[in-house]
Amino acid sequence: MEHRGRPATIYDVAQAAGVSHQTVSRFLKGFAGIRPETRGRVERALDELGYRPNLTARSLKSGRSHRIGALTHEVSHVGPSRIAQGASDAAREAGYVLDLVSLDVEDPAAIEDSLELMAQLNLAGVLALSSTDAMTRAFEATRFRVPVLIAVASDEDGGRTDPAAVHLPGLVGHLAELGHRRLVHIAGPPEWPASRLRARAYENAVRDLGLTSLGVLSGDWSARSGYDAIMALPQLPEATAYVAANDQTALGAMLALKERGLRIPDDVSVVGIDDIADAAYFDPPLTTLHLEFEAQGRASVLQLIARIEGVERTPPDLPSPHPVVRRSSGPAPGATRP
Repeated sequence: MEHRGRPATIYDVAQAAGVSHQTVSRFLKGFAGIRPETRGRVERALDELGYRPNLTARSLKSGRSHRIGALTHEVSHVGPSRIAQGASDAAREAGYVLDLVSLDVEDPAAIEDSLELMAQLNLAGVLALSSTDAMTRAFEATRFRVPVLIAVASDEDGGRTDPAAVHLPGLVGHLAELGHRRLVHIAGPPEWPASRLRARAYENAVRDLGLTSLGVLSGDWSARSGYDAIMALPQLPEATAYVAANDQTALGAMLALKERGLRIPDDVSVVGIDDIADAAYFDPPLTTLHLEFEAQGRASVLQLIARIEGVERTPPDLPSPHPVVRRSSGPAPGATRP
């Protein structure tokens, strides 16, 4: 879309939003200290005018690239794909283009080839969206010639963690309030730090709340793995609730529990993590922990851009995950709803 027969400029955006052009410039550069109301007006003006930064002109004028290479994998999974989308949106708003490269973590040669390709491109920086131990090792062993940010959940004392793990006790607490005392966890793949963090948070929450864990089953984030984990049990444990590592795992587990003769939530409750778009339409609708994946991607790329531009920038506050209660969780058998 053009503005009056020509591409819109930041001055056009400023006029439409009722702000100064300096404010628009600060917004495009990703500065966090802009009031939410002002930020909203600028975003609407950018959309209405179809503003697109002239990256070629900027690069020629500044003598540096405005392209960011983003390395990820398993973009078919909800978390990585939504994180990458948030990073792409924030990069574009700040005047950068994000080139996404999906890696095959099972093929070390393919990882090496992709990293070599990145080294040859004229990039301003590299955003390494690491989900697994193998990816993190590969990234940390690579010598990048441009600023790099390795965004990774960590189960060590490295100051980074999985937002879901921090707030998972609230989800377990919801089950405790409904009278559940015996729980089972269906975990994600062990090579994902986020999976290990969630399993540890589940175990800690069960202990702290005085509940009993009847086991941790293995999964791989997929609905099939949740289904298989339940169907593979010779005998179902006397659990009244299952905590799945993500919503897709919960979906498969719910089907398996039904096929084994249990009613949800009358006989057993099931909860997940992520709050994917389809979670409200499961049968029954899924109680889950809502995560802001896009905000994680935006925060990561803005940190990287700050390094690229050599400026101090306070990382934006991430929205806190919170339980979304739906009909897949109910009072434990024999308990009364509070």
